[in-house]
Amino acid sequence: MESLVNRQVKDIQISGIRKISNMVASMEDVVTLTIGQPDFPTPAHILEAGKRAIDAGKTVYTVNPGLIELRRAAAAFLEQKYGLSYDPDKEVIVTAGASEALDITLRTVLEPGSEVILPGPIYPGYEPLVRLCGGVPVYVDTTETGFKLTAEQLAKAITPRTRCIVMCYPSNPTGRVMGEAELQAMAKLLKDRQIFVISDEIYSELVYDGPHRSIASLEGMRERTVVINGLSKSHSMTGWRIGFTFAPAYLSQHMVKVHQYNVTCASSVSQYAALEALANGIDDAEPMKEAYRERREFVHRRLDEVGLPVEKPEGAFYMFPSIAKFRLSSMDFTMKLLERERVAVVPGDAFSSYGEGFIRISYAYSMESLAEAMNRLERFVGAIR
Repeated sequence: MESLVNRQVKDIQISGIRKISNMVASMEDVVTLTIGQPDFPTPAHILEAGKRAIDAGKTVYTVNPGLIELRRAAAAFLEQKYGLSYDPDKEVIVTAGASEALDITLRTVLEPGSEVILPGPIYPGYEPLVRLCGGVPVYVDTTETGFKLTAEQLAKAITPRTRCIVMCYPSNPTGRVMGEAELQAMAKLLKDRQIFVISDEIYSELVYDGPHRSIASLEGMRERTVVINGLSKSHSMTGWRIGFTFAPAYLSQHMVKVHQYNVTCASSVSQYAALEALANGIDDAEPMKEAYRERREFVHRRLDEVGLPVEKPEGAFYMFPSIAKFRLSSMDFTMKLLERERVAVVPGDAFSSYGEGFIRISYAYSMESLAEAMNRLERFVGAIR
């Protein structure tokens, strides 16, 4: 009977991130720097809002696109923070996390044979969704351009079959951020083309060296861009599973149909907690961001001392140092580091073939854990150099 399983599903591999994190779950004395999950608790006022929703019996379906109060709060958040204006009635959908937001967007815009441009290395969750839609992922190598997709690279990758481009900035796994000039160059190239942009901005509240800028805010881009965001990283609400799509009405009216038959609606209790987060916790990310900034400086300095070259991230909470000089594959390096020093990181090839020669380190962990991990990493590098 297994031969009857959808071939595209059979060909999908478990994420390299999860492979490593699952492997170390039963191991002892491992310092884990694998998962991109804030190590802060969900803010207390949000927890209380969730409890109140349960006590008040607000545990039934909401309308498909989500509570209108939440959609209004989400639209207000985006306008206040990033200068983006969306109609909460027609252009905002509350989803079961940013992952579902990506899924319904791709299923709405792709047809079999549609090409999707992915700047590699990139978060591994996009390619499987593209393939499940019958789409064709087209990777662009950004390892020589500071892990940023350039307009010149994009122009060369576009074909008559290109349907959309995925942009994830701040980036997972590199933490790089697109600057104003870089975004303007992209917009100039795209604004008159029949190509969608999926802008995954889940880390938008974790930009350290200036304000976040969305490509949707540039001339000619709003009508062809779907902005993906959510509360997992900004409000430490990973398990609550609340994401959002912000897209022009002509597109949202079709996306909500896919959403309806996918999950009906996001969790009602989580939606009420999210409403509290956006209404009364608009700056909840600030203390977390300051802690991440301190950790970024520490890990960057220690990697430099260890001798692992790395582009300093401007956002998110990841480092993506090069291990190419050791002439080991990223998986071999990762496994040896785990076996010898009990430090768990993610091999770069989990983020496409263009991640080979790198490892990803998450610094969404305590300073104590980071200091111990860096000491162990230094011993390991010294032993294999």
